[in-house]
Amino acid sequence: MPREIVTVSLGQCGNQIGSAFWQRLCAEHGINKEGILEDWATEGGDRKDVFFYQADDDHYIPRAILIDLEPRVINNILSGSYASLYNPENIFLSKDGGGAGNNWAQGYAAGERIYDEVMDMLDRETEGSDSLEGFMLMHSIAGGTGSGLGSYVLERLNDRFPKKLIQTYSVFPNHQEADVVVQPYNSLLTLKRLTNHADSVVVLDNGALARISADRLHIQTPSFDQTNQLVATVMAASTQTLRYPGYMNNDLVGIIASLIPTPRCHFLMTSYTPFTGDQIDQAKSIRKTTVLDVMRRLLQPKNRMVSTTPSKTACYISILNIIQGDVDPTDVHQSLLRIRERQLASFIPWGPASIQVALTRKSPYVTASHRVSGLMLANHTSIASLFKRMLDQYDRLRKRNAFLEQYKKEKMFENGLEEFDDSRATVDELLKEYKACESADYISYGSTEAEAAH
Repeated sequence: MPREIVTVSLGQCGNQIGSAFWQRLCAEHGINKEGILEDWATEGGDRKDVFFYQADDDHYIPRAILIDLEPRVINNILSGSYASLYNPENIFLSKDGGGAGNNWAQGYAAGERIYDEVMDMLDRETEGSDSLEGFMLMHSIAGGTGSGLGSYVLERLNDRFPKKLIQTYSVFPNHQEADVVVQPYNSLLTLKRLTNHADSVVVLDNGALARISADRLHIQTPSFDQTNQLVATVMAASTQTLRYPGYMNNDLVGIIASLIPTPRCHFLMTSYTPFTGDQIDQAKSIRKTTVLDVMRRLLQPKNRMVSTTPSKTACYISILNIIQGDVDPTDVHQSLLRIRERQLASFIPWGPASIQVALTRKSPYVTASHRVSGLMLANHTSIASLFKRMLDQYDRLRKRNAFLEQYKKEKMFENGLEEFDDSRATVDELLKEYKACESADYISYGSTEAEAAH
């Protein structure tokens, strides 16, 4: 019984990542640019119907919805070589095509205007699946469409499909060099929605992606295409167990349940190794990979796709390693013992201190130069430093009341800026909860506060 997932990509960043992701999925399942299964793709054993469905003439169509308020990126997709892959009914472009001007409030207000059309697409996609498991949202949180419209769609999805899982792949801004002056506002407002309405958020960070490109791939100034391929590789690997199912972790709820013990702390960071030229154009270096080597590299902070500030007390809440390739389970067992002996990963004091491992097959249609590759999905308390940085940036702007005029033009902020204060409080609470996870008495967190209030 397939557990289908519908992907929703929003805004410039979301659609560019989405496009790279679908190209990768097509390659891994032996589907060509028109959506037709290649003659040589006869290996079987993969579940295409998690992400694709078949049209009457047997070609595969992605369960994808593409939404943008300005036409450039989607027009590029539609004039590119994968144009006939997508279902044209599932593409929404705003009539006036002006975008959201990098303004969260404008993107959110646009959501209210286009609600009916977008919900029609979502309803049609969900009704076309036998047992929908959930949604995957792709967006960035710094601009206008991905953050504002993304927030709106996230809230509506949660209202309309309360029992379905929502996982987001959210690209956080590069904190060293801001593209958008108001990104601290946009990010904070979006973060409130990600905290309250998503089941799991995979945090990707532009700064870290640029760093990995430089360190690992020896590309000093990576193009958007190359960083998007990095993201697509991670997304494909994180859905590998759904598409090449084994006996465990073969649905999204299993993966999420093993990583997120408490509902609010659901921000995951990823590491991937080894990145090579198979996935990324012009990436050099091939080496011998063993399971221990891969698992050890996954734990190194420099392979993480999020720039966090290390602290002495930060620790892992949970880790799931998805190891692809021909792997002997006894190797995995040995590696876990070695990692534990050397204390390479420190865990929370109040939960089971173990690395979970899911073994999965590689796609037979994509040639890989490495025997073993691995993805780590981890819930780590140092993510709090990312939220702290965002709050500091927000406070600096807000203290001067800078750039608020554009927000006040929209209905949500007409009568006051409570939404900002509320978002700040939500993110602050989230930060405190991640900090509290580091202490052994976290189990009673929340109940002690409630008692103090009485």
